[in-house]
This record gives sequence, C-alpha cells and structure tokens, in this order.
Amino acid sequence: MKSVKKYLNDFLYKVHEKNDAILKLKQQKEIDYLNNNSAVIGNNSRIFSEAKIYNNLADKTKIILGDYCDVKGELLIFAHGGEINIGDYSFIGERTKIWSAKKISIGNRVLISHNVNIHDNNSHPLESQLRHEDFKHIISNGLQKENYLDEKEIIIEDDVWIGFNSTILKGVRIGKGAIIGANTIITKDIPEFAVCIGNPMKIIKYTS
Repeated sequence: MKSVKKYLNDFLYKVHEKNDAILKLKQQKEIDYLNNNSAVIGNNSRIFSEAKIYNNLADKTKIILGDYCDVKGELLIFAHGGEINIGDYSFIGERTKIWSAKKISIGNRVLISHNVNIHDNNSHPLESQLRHEDFKHIISNGLQKENYLDEKEIIIEDDVWIGFNSTILKGVRIGKGAIIGANTIITKDIPEFAVCIGNPMKIIKYTS
C-alpha cells in the first residue's frame, strides 16, 4: 500500500514539475516576443496569459517594465502618442487597464489591484461629431495617428497601493506610499503616505 502511495505521489510531483516547466517556457516565449516587438521587459518580470499589451506606436521603448514585475492586466499606448514606464517589483492586477496617450509613470514596489483604470486622456474627443468620426476610424482603420484627447501626464510614485475598482484620471500625481482604497476615483494630486477613499475622494489618515 505504501509503495502505491509513493508511486502516486512521485507521479503527481512529476506531472506538476512538467506543467510548471511548460508554463515557464510559455511565459518566457511571451516575454521574448514582447521584448522583440511591443515592450522592453526587465529581468525576472512575468507577463501572464491574461495580460494584454497594445503598442500602437510600434516602438517598444514606449512601454518599459522594470525587474521582478508581474503583469496580469492591459497596457495600451495610442497611435498618436503615449508612454508607460513601470519600475521594479510592481504588480498590475487582472482586468486593470492602463491607457496612455501622453505618459504614465509608475514607480517601484507599486501594487495595482484588479479592475483598476488608469487613463491619461479622454479616450475620445469631447465634441460629438469628432467623437463619431473617431469611432468610425477605429472600427475601420484602428486608432488615429493624429488626434487630440486632452492628454495630461500621470505620475504614481514608489510604494503606492491602489485598491480594486479604483480610477486614476489624467494629470494627477500620487505621492510616495499613498494608499488608494477600493472604488476610489482620483481626480487631483494625492500627498505622500495619504490614505484615500470614496467618490468624492477624501483623505482619512496618513501612514508611513
């Protein structure tokens, strides 16, 4: 009986090892592809299968990930401009969307939970006719190479934690060590080590 259990344990361990090796090989192939085409990926960073990277400028230096990052969300730069820089040891959660037409800078050791939206632009023109023309261009030819979406840079400093379902809008700076609570909408600068919640956002305390 013991020999049967040992056989099964050894068999399951080998299956696990094989699956783990296949997963690591797949991840490495994806990273190699992105390094050659869409982004510059730092050492020991992981791009998970659910992640998406859209580099509409076809310039891989416009999307840069540091070392030891995990990316499960979506990174996108527009066809008329955009830049995403992410520091070391940062995490991008599932279904999070980071869309840039100007520049989004994310520091070191930043944790971004699932379902977070970070946008440095309006995504579409505000004028209804221009918005319709923009939509028609997207569905027929893709994103426009010349466009104006009122872009403003976003800066997220080191050691920030952004909770799930939060939204970070254009032109803001989130200070070092700040915590953005779940479902919070950020429309203005956040001081270092502030803990913020709600819509409208309010600071409830400071941490260290």
